[in-house]
Amino acid sequence: MKITILGSGTCVPRLTRSASSVLVESGRAKILVDLGPGTMHRLLQYGLTIFDLTHIFLTHFHPDHTAELVPLLFATKYPDAEARTHRLTLAAGTGLKRFYQGLRAVYDHWIVLPEDQMALQEIDTLAGETIRYFEDFVLTARPVNHRPESLAYRISDPDGRSMACSGDTDVCDALVDVAREVDLFICESAMPDSHKVPGHLTPSLAGRIAGRADARHLVLTHLYPECDGQDLVKQAAGTYKGPVTVAEDLMSFVL
Repeated sequence: MKITILGSGTCVPRLTRSASSVLVESGRAKILVDLGPGTMHRLLQYGLTIFDLTHIFLTHFHPDHTAELVPLLFATKYPDAEARTHRLTLAAGTGLKRFYQGLRAVYDHWIVLPEDQMALQEIDTLAGETIRYFEDFVLTARPVNHRPESLAYRISDPDGRSMACSGDTDVCDALVDVAREVDLFICESAMPDSHKVPGHLTPSLAGRIAGRADARHLVLTHLYPECDGQDLVKQAAGTYKGPVTVAEDLMSFVL
């Protein structure tokens, strides 16, 4: 399994940090967790195209996590509708179908793909779900404390390697559950400890969750400009004794 940070930033436009997106490669699967502004350019920089993607999992519907869905669908359909040779699965929490219908109300047929090119999969946000996608990976989705549709995801490969991605969230037990003993835990740490805001974590809170979960490696991401110049690793290390990495765009991890 290979995990690449495509976007380590937020809604604040920055040259060095695109908005939220993580690429996970497991077997034949090439998965995006979120696709905020800048994702497609980062994907090209990495060496893949949108036609290589097999799955997109949205943690929630805020624009800094979903805004490139429309341009991705439009670029899939035009100018060459035959460029995609396998179906793309788009999955998210309760409300995905309503969210997509809202986009269609604005963009009409320009973003509608044939049924053999895209499938929508709405995940039960209240209960969460565990889904096996062929032999390539298992997805575990659990509701977290941000928006009604918010989910954190765990992706596990057939050899037992695993990663988890928090999406946006405040402290909650479900996040500990989804990150339990993962090899890599990519966790939002929107603000430094001195600037905690509702609905988001700080480095020490992310560290506490990683410690409770016995995660093997913590990666701090979704970083607002207030994090610049702060020792985020030191803040997380106060509550977590494992390795801590501050995410950068195009940073990769091989499990």
